[in-house]
Amino acid sequence: MGRRGRRQLSFDDDLLGEVSRGARALVICPDIRGVRYDLDADSRLAEAEGLALAIGIEIEDSFILPVRDVKPNLLFGAGQVENIRIACEQHEAELVVVDGALSPIQQRNLEDKLARKVIDRTGLILEIFGERAATAEGRLQVELAHLDYQQSRLVRSWTHLERQRGGFGFLGGPGETQIEADRRMIRQRMGRLRKELEQVRKTRGLHRERRERAPWPVVALVGYTNAGKSTLFNRVTGAEVMAEDLLFATLDPTMRAISLPGVEKAILSDTVGFISDLPTQLVAAFRATLEEVTAADVICHVRDISNPSADAQKVQVLRVLTDLGVIDGEGGASSIPILEVWNKWDLLPDDRAQELLEVVEGDEGIVRTSAETGEGVESLLGRLGEMLTAKASVYEFEIPASDGRRIAWLHAHGEVLVEEDIGDGEDGPMWRFVVRLNQKEVGQFETL
Repeated sequence: MGRRGRRQLSFDDDLLGEVSRGARALVICPDIRGVRYDLDADSRLAEAEGLALAIGIEIEDSFILPVRDVKPNLLFGAGQVENIRIACEQHEAELVVVDGALSPIQQRNLEDKLARKVIDRTGLILEIFGERAATAEGRLQVELAHLDYQQSRLVRSWTHLERQRGGFGFLGGPGETQIEADRRMIRQRMGRLRKELEQVRKTRGLHRERRERAPWPVVALVGYTNAGKSTLFNRVTGAEVMAEDLLFATLDPTMRAISLPGVEKAILSDTVGFISDLPTQLVAAFRATLEEVTAADVICHVRDISNPSADAQKVQVLRVLTDLGVIDGEGGASSIPILEVWNKWDLLPDDRAQELLEVVEGDEGIVRTSAETGEGVESLLGRLGEMLTAKASVYEFEIPASDGRRIAWLHAHGEVLVEEDIGDGEDGPMWRFVVRLNQKEVGQFETL
């Protein structure tokens, strides 16, 4: 859609404008010389295709396009742009997806040259998030990210819609143009959204404080998008969170209570998936959601171990955890215990599975699972129980035999090492208990 087809700004408009589900598209992955990428070109192209499919776009063709010198006005060279235009005509494509960041001027010029709508990686991810956000909080976060992205891409300047000239007599210059009015509206709306999200952040903080006082341990699932977090979450909790073979199948964090060996009740939290080159607008907007991870007692890093780019994806996840302050520097120490869950084990070839099995058996920080089949899930729960009780200490209590509630609580929440009758006390017959509890459980026992 070229400049002539642009419409007046509406906050209800989606980012793709006139392009809808089922749009025929070309997917192009620029491979810029001298740029260091986390994933190789083939993996980046496959990921871009996955993003396009996730929003219902029909991919007519996709290819890697080497770029020796970045052109400030088009990104690609003139000959490459002409080849893209010819490919669009051959495949009757109405949309071009560029797996990279386009400046506003590059996007506009490409649209003019190709006579088709052009979107970049950031725009595509924002569109997916906009469609998938289910809660009021998620919609607020996505809208803020959308507006932040849109404000730099307002290229309209309709002089016939200028407001009344400013100043007095003939001295005043032209009044506010439409593009200036649009930018002002965006700034005002972003200001209101930030205030609402700050309130959300405070509310989340209060919820975390209440959980800590409860206090039940929290296990957070994190990982690259489509690693199988939601499928694993459903397998463990019996929930029905959306879990499909799509990038960003779920966005909004979900929590459920589960029981673990040695832990009567824990909270399992499913979080938004990460991805390479996640738009900065989304990182900022979803920070309140991602901060749930910082309150966890154990982090489960779910990895799609069958993916050829599994190691590069791990680096991306650790980078986000570093940004959140969970890890002290990339590859440094973590303030929260992290358990790697090597998921989709059932998709590995036999020889590769045997090779990785030796790694798993030699490292207590790794558990292999298949969330789809249930393989290894019991081992995962057992390992989580061990990690949550590892910091437990031994405490001694003297409790009246008549206080059945506190006695039952100790048996349910702790590991009772000694239970003996010590005779009568001021409150009648007394029992002595030696119990292994962690600090949170001690705090809860003392409030009973």
